[in-house]
Amino acid sequence: MGECRQKTLELFTNITDELFCQQAHPDFSPIGWHLGHIAYTEAYWILEKCAGLSTQFTQYNRLFNASGLPKFERQNLPSIEIIFDYLDTIRTQVFAYLEKAPLEKQERLWYWLLQHESQHNETIIFVLQLLQRWENGFYPKLNFSSDSPSTKTLDQTMVEIPAGVFEMGSNHLESQDNERPSHQIYLGSYSLDIYPVTCLQYREFMESEGYQKHQFWSAEGWQWLQKNPVSTPLYWVDSSDWDNHPVCGVSYYEAEAYANFMSKRLPTEAEWEKAASWDIFTQQKQSYPWGNTTPNGQVCNFDGMVGHTTPVNTYQSNCSPYGCYDMLGNVWEWTASWFRTYQGFKSYPYSGYSQTYFDDQHRVLRGGSWATRPWGLRNSFRNWYHPWVRQILVGFRCAK
Repeated sequence: MGECRQKTLELFTNITDELFCQQAHPDFSPIGWHLGHIAYTEAYWILEKCAGLSTQFTQYNRLFNASGLPKFERQNLPSIEIIFDYLDTIRTQVFAYLEKAPLEKQERLWYWLLQHESQHNETIIFVLQLLQRWENGFYPKLNFSSDSPSTKTLDQTMVEIPAGVFEMGSNHLESQDNERPSHQIYLGSYSLDIYPVTCLQYREFMESEGYQKHQFWSAEGWQWLQKNPVSTPLYWVDSSDWDNHPVCGVSYYEAEAYANFMSKRLPTEAEWEKAASWDIFTQQKQSYPWGNTTPNGQVCNFDGMVGHTTPVNTYQSNCSPYGCYDMLGNVWEWTASWFRTYQGFKSYPYSGYSQTYFDDQHRVLRGGSWATRPWGLRNSFRNWYHPWVRQILVGFRCAK
């Protein structure tokens, strides 16, 4: 928890009061709100629920409660210094309680809090990208050498995943409620792109007037497009320097239209997870595409180490047993699945964490992004968005 908190605080180095309180996008709260919410959540679950202490900082009960205020009303915040003090005060008391806490009964909750903070870190990183880089073309300048992965021709083939049973989900201590329980699923054979769809590939769709041709779009997707007339991904940079980077900033509808254009489709989340995790030779599930060793900067792009996407063929070790690359880190990937419960689901630590979103209005995303913290990076982790969301951390790959 100490390492995660240090990463959280580093995000606020040299942040001005204006950036701290500014809402960059209607769907996201100011970065300062996320910082206060992290402290509020830790205080509620550890100090109040576990330690039995009375509520402190009652003035924050509405401000930093996730269901307290609409996002556009969260800009009137205390100063950075005050919220830093709030965070430090709560953490000091939490660590004091940790010395006597019955961890054998609470361990799962502590893991949940670690991942909760990690997920808000990813949101903070995304919002900072919007706030600080928009006027500079959004992306930082790239300086790849002539023999870098960004300039190499990619093998655009697909790999065939044979039919069979595999283990989906996870019962591990760190697994979120929506990842549980682990269960067996049979899938017929299918093929999957070995890489996420790149900017170069997506440009072909754009240049073929894919945004103008009704036949590539679902009824819902075409309706969305008429209300939101766009012709490029949200953060598109028209430069060959980005050709082999994964396309991002596309909604589910855009990803679906591209797949139709290519006479393919989006994978289900079960198909995605099997391709990422199942070792057909050992008949066992892996935590990561490359095996069970924890992620590091040599195997994938995560944890904000690079600060943006990398070419999809950069990390040769980030390869699943079936031969699919870049399945963890770099960009989240849309799947065709609605976010639903697994049979036997039990909400934890409260129903609103996952259960509220089992409404057939959210599509599942898999894989993590370049901003995902290591504590939320694994093959079984499930993310979810409305299909119309266009987000810089999200791309996709196709199936057939």
